[in-house]
Amino acid sequence: MFKVFVADKLALEGIAALKEYGPLEIDFAPGLDVEAAIPHIADADAVIVRSETKIRGKLLEAAKKLRVVGRAGIGVDNIDLDATTERGIVVLNTPDANATTTAELAIAHLFSLSRSLPQADSTTRGGQWLRSKFMGSEVTGKTIGIVGFGTIGRLVSERARGLKLRVLGFDPFVNPQTFADYGVERMELDALLAESDYVTLHCPMTNDTRNLLSAERLQLMKKGARLINCARGGLVDEAALLAAVQSGHLAGAALDVFEKEPPGESPLFAEPRIQFTPHLGASTEEAQTATGVEIAHQIAAYLIKGEIRNAVNIKSVPPERLAQLEPYAQLARRLGKLVASMVDGALQSVEIGLYGSASELDSQPLVAAVVAGLLQDHLDTPINRVNAAHLARRQGIHLSEVKSADVRDYLAVLRITAKAEGGSCCLEGTLFDGRHPRLVRVNDYALEAPLEGHVVFTRHADKPGVIGALGELLGREGINISRMQVGAAEGRESAIGVLGVSRALSANQLAAIAGIPAVDKVLQVEFTA
Repeated sequence: MFKVFVADKLALEGIAALKEYGPLEIDFAPGLDVEAAIPHIADADAVIVRSETKIRGKLLEAAKKLRVVGRAGIGVDNIDLDATTERGIVVLNTPDANATTTAELAIAHLFSLSRSLPQADSTTRGGQWLRSKFMGSEVTGKTIGIVGFGTIGRLVSERARGLKLRVLGFDPFVNPQTFADYGVERMELDALLAESDYVTLHCPMTNDTRNLLSAERLQLMKKGARLINCARGGLVDEAALLAAVQSGHLAGAALDVFEKEPPGESPLFAEPRIQFTPHLGASTEEAQTATGVEIAHQIAAYLIKGEIRNAVNIKSVPPERLAQLEPYAQLARRLGKLVASMVDGALQSVEIGLYGSASELDSQPLVAAVVAGLLQDHLDTPINRVNAAHLARRQGIHLSEVKSADVRDYLAVLRITAKAEGGSCCLEGTLFDGRHPRLVRVNDYALEAPLEGHVVFTRHADKPGVIGALGELLGREGINISRMQVGAAEGRESAIGVLGVSRALSANQLAAIAGIPAVDKVLQVEFTA
């Protein structure tokens, strides 16, 4: 059973979706403060939040079993991504489930700004009839600039084109063809600001986008333009925005989000030409249902099947591809564990090479598997695809990858080349019958050895009698040899021995093998599933 702590209000349909999965135990306790929430999250495998609960600090520290955080919505500002990533906790969101409703809100603000609807409503309710004061402007024929061309930005563009607006777009991570497919003119940000009658923001909040619309950029906007922000409050310098509207440079603005939420006594509220909504981007019944149901299915898929969809701190891999990768991941973990045992001193760099048909595979899960093999015996933190690269960097290990369709001897080869303080090591492995991990090369030594169970490795003089001496010693100790492979290298006077044994050897038994005159080095490794 997996415990899922639902820490914020979730649509009833979302709770019902969780209950469809037998292995899930649902703890629905929304609205708790940190101290009250700690007992609920302490033994939870998963937690589902919206924007209220903050997964950071004491609450995150208390989550000893936590494997996945699900955000029913897009923004993850309330989740400590650095800390969750370091601990290998997957963070999921629902980027598309509330996209339509957010796009519609942006369009609603566009019309409201153009016709001064809040002020017209307020004065009419007050008994005034100010038709001449509220002279509006038509939307048709104007230019709208969309900053951020993800799912929401694209939906806004479709609706804007339907309203006969000229549509400009800026997003450095979207290729020109995508803009063209949506009938949008791609521009650099400063040029877009200078040409747009309306600018609407739909980009994420990152270190690079904080105060994206600074005082300088607001002055680049077309005089009389209007700004709409239904994305994240920190994208706009609020003090500079207020100054730009009060000076008359901008005709108005509409904010659904604030740098601090709730904003309290904001000076923005004194300016009637700025309109506000209380972060309503996802606040429709349809969106709440969609986000709740979607995050429920994503959490269940991860806990039950290991399938990751819409993760913000790891690349998602389709389940059918994960199944294809799993035998290679097992090979990668075992090669990583073996290379860590063979090098002396701290690791400095590791190159992961995929050759032959293996070069067609997604390398990210395999790199993570190698790192897990390298470090799992040395760290308390569980290592997985989420935190593998981060932990390797923290240990001072430089990771690199290489792919090539060229290969010798085998259809697919995984090669691990490690450099450490005390030297280097290169291992190659492959899969027999697509399922069974095999070690096929240690540095210059070619061999074919299964990577399973208790395995003893020796480097010894390549001369008669060594194998017999090993067998005799292990026989006296009551240790059965299930298999033995020997690898030789041209021009070398030494050989590599790989012995599968019935149980782990004690330190004294390993020392006895090392004491055989012909044996230069001995080590043992246990390979588990």
